[in-house]
Amino acid sequence: MSKYKVDITNLNTNNIKVLKQEEMIELFKRYQNGDLKAKDELINGNLKLVLSILKRFNKDKYNMDDLFQVGVIGLIKAIDNFDLSYNLKLSTYACPLIIGEVKRYIRDNNSLRVSRSIKDLAYQILKYKDEYLKTKGYEPKNEEVAAALGIDEYQITFALDSLKEPMSIFEPIYNDGGDTIYLLDQIADKKESNQDKDMLISLRKAMQKIKERERNVLIERFIIGKTQMEIADALGISQAQVSRIEKNAIQNVKRLIK
Repeated sequence: MSKYKVDITNLNTNNIKVLKQEEMIELFKRYQNGDLKAKDELINGNLKLVLSILKRFNKDKYNMDDLFQVGVIGLIKAIDNFDLSYNLKLSTYACPLIIGEVKRYIRDNNSLRVSRSIKDLAYQILKYKDEYLKTKGYEPKNEEVAAALGIDEYQITFALDSLKEPMSIFEPIYNDGGDTIYLLDQIADKKESNQDKDMLISLRKAMQKIKERERNVLIERFIIGKTQMEIADALGISQAQVSRIEKNAIQNVKRLIK
């Protein structure tokens, strides 16, 4: 699990109040009697629970402000449905709801969008395989799954692939102590001309020679597609500084390619 401080815009995390169990019980009694102010106090008094859960997620990969807002929605749902008769701490009840909301947001906002119907089919396939395995002790063949669900065999692989996380073309796949080989290097393009290949090789060499921060900014900007402001927030610097780093990086790459 990642260990780092989660910073949320316009929120001083050091001043967040943490409720004691006795205070929590009293507030729930008031809220369940119609006191909406008590609900606000319950939400504000459990924001650190949301922040602690966000530490599980990569702050360089996701926008923590967005995840925090989504996590608070999960917290509110937990407060609305919590019952003191459960004899549980709110945190025990709320954690799965908060995590579920955050994961659902990440899934639905993935840059690679997959049809809901395809994902639903994938879950049906997994459920059928699991039940089949429990009953017979071995996994069914694709033709059996297809017959049972009334689909074509090719749809099985297609649907299950939709659940896989996309891989970056800049994912390193081999390094023997020399130049790193990336997934990009293994992707063939028959339409690519020799001139394009030479340019790609030169660009890759130039990228390896510039400063690490410059290289990272170029990848974040032009490969991943982040804005300068998003990069600035992740690095803890100003947008103007990111702009200067980007400009210098481009100039250095052009100089090295010539």
